[in-house]
Amino acid sequence: MSSQRPKITVVGAGNVGASCAVWMAERDLGDIVLLDIPAAKDMPKGKALDMQQVGPISNYNSHLTGTTDYADTKDSDICVITAGMPRKPGMSREDLVAINQGIVQDVVKNLVAGSPNAILIVVTNPLDTMAYVAYKASGLPKHRVIGQAGVLDSARMRTFLAAELKVAVENVNASVIGGHGDEMVPLVGYSTVAGVPIAHYLSAEKIAAIVDRTRKGGGELVNLLGVSAWYAPGAAAGFMVEAILKDKKLIVPCAAYLEGEYGLKDMYFGVPVKLGRKGLEQILEYKLTEDEKAMIQKSADLIRETMKALK
Repeated sequence: MSSQRPKITVVGAGNVGASCAVWMAERDLGDIVLLDIPAAKDMPKGKALDMQQVGPISNYNSHLTGTTDYADTKDSDICVITAGMPRKPGMSREDLVAINQGIVQDVVKNLVAGSPNAILIVVTNPLDTMAYVAYKASGLPKHRVIGQAGVLDSARMRTFLAAELKVAVENVNASVIGGHGDEMVPLVGYSTVAGVPIAHYLSAEKIAAIVDRTRKGGGELVNLLGVSAWYAPGAAAGFMVEAILKDKKLIVPCAAYLEGEYGLKDMYFGVPVKLGRKGLEQILEYKLTEDEKAMIQKSADLIRETMKALK
């Protein structure tokens, strides 16, 4: 990491990218570059300037730059990739593969050329497949290419649990692993309220309903908004950046490149990891029930299906 303020690039100045940038600026995590395609013209500059003017109100000193030129991203410490087509109603994640593969490959090659030491956080959908594309296109070691999914999915589950139990969200811990889609794997046994397993408070039926809503959380928002969500996904990516820059050694679920962990190889998959200054510093292997192992296999099979659409 450089000795001056950290430099963070966010690729894609749309809803998710802009939400991520303002979340990070609010926490003074570093200087932020908001990059978009040349067709966006002055839009990223305008968004960055607007965010800069929040500084005196929210008391932050992050410097924000909007650009369409990769030269401005040079020597970034972390790059968050949100660029790509969002999912529209009736569109499967698989429909997105062909379009977003080309976008992610192009973005990654341009970023790494100017920032060979950067850590990449991928947010583009279909998430696990696009993280794999970024890893292969970048030539970077696997601990420096991480997918954002589990932080968001776990936040959704924690939101639903806290509302159901009428407790503070800080009291609720939930771990959601697996693919970022309808076959994600909420680990009910590892989900707690003030350290007590949720099964102590909730019936099996109520837990099943919350698990189901968590799994369909992305789709629920697409149906309501007409496009993918942005506030929580943007904050989730920013949360990962903070854990890395502050060397927190924070354990959260993220999409990681697996080489045998959880019985899976040569794919990105959501697992509990430790985030610190080097990026993804450790993959943790939890003891799982037979049911959970079966769910993981099903989730992995779905990702492999999506990966078949890669060119």
